[in-house]
Amino acid sequence: MPPTTFTTMVSPISEQATSPEKADQSDFVYDSKVEGNIIFTRVDSAINWMRKNSLWPMPMGLACCAIELMATASARFDISRFGAEVMRFSPRQADVMIVSGTVTYKMALAVKRVWDQMPEPKWCIAMGACASSGGMYRSYATLQGIDRLIPVDVYISGCPPRPEALIEGLLRLQREIDKEQSTMALKAEPEEEVVKGLAI
Repeated sequence: MPPTTFTTMVSPISEQATSPEKADQSDFVYDSKVEGNIIFTRVDSAINWMRKNSLWPMPMGLACCAIELMATASARFDISRFGAEVMRFSPRQADVMIVSGTVTYKMALAVKRVWDQMPEPKWCIAMGACASSGGMYRSYATLQGIDRLIPVDVYISGCPPRPEALIEGLLRLQREIDKEQSTMALKAEPEEEVVKGLAI
């Protein structure tokens, strides 16, 4: 069996660097473009940039809109382009809840419990007509909009909305996150009267 030879792409050290001191000095290269590698920014801008590009959704799929939510993560639409492909079914690892589908009063308090278990900062997207306003269901059993229970940041219309609409809503949420004062303000909690009114 012939011996194996390995080649590397590293250029050899010059012949002048014969002593160990000179060899160590030759390993360091001066970067003449160091001024182009420094960015000056505000802390708020840096934190908001990190937050908006790493949104981990909590998929609260309650009805047919959830099928469109699943399609958004597929290869054709590829929600991972925006850093939101990590669908977490654990509320402690998610920071944006996507409520997609009809919210009944029976399910409303479970949605509220999952929302309360999500750590701050957190955001909510109401996907579709049912999550936004109750949709076609004007009945005693259907919550007329998830915003009666938790604060909503982005509403997406449609019955059901297409995956492109969800991506547009996600981009709109990213623009809203970019404007936040992350080091100063926290998101407001829902009003006490609204939560008490939903107690059955």
